[in-house]
Amino acid sequence: MTFVVGESCINCKYTDCVEVCPVDCFYEGPNFLVIHPDECIDCALCEPECPVDAIFSEDELPDDQEEFLKINADLAEEWPNITEMKASPENAKQWEDVPNKREHLVREWPA
Repeated sequence: MTFVVGESCINCKYTDCVEVCPVDCFYEGPNFLVIHPDECIDCALCEPECPVDAIFSEDELPDDQEEFLKINADLAEEWPNITEMKASPENAKQWEDVPNKREHLVREWPA
């Protein structure tokens, strides 16, 4: 079992969750975080730390978020590991309650 970062994280990218992870299984993209499913130990420490409720247990992932299981797995193989909390994007607050953010997911770091 793994935890999954869902759509609410897009453009918010709060890193409170990263700070509590005992196995450093978070990976950072330009505007989103993901959890590596093979590294997550299902400890559940990250879930309550997320200020936008973007982290779900795999078995509690809402139906409309199921594609994020694959997104997390795929992008965790491409993005760099993040192990420490850092400042969120300047406009994160503006994105907190925005629905349907999938189209805003940036998969590649700017060159």
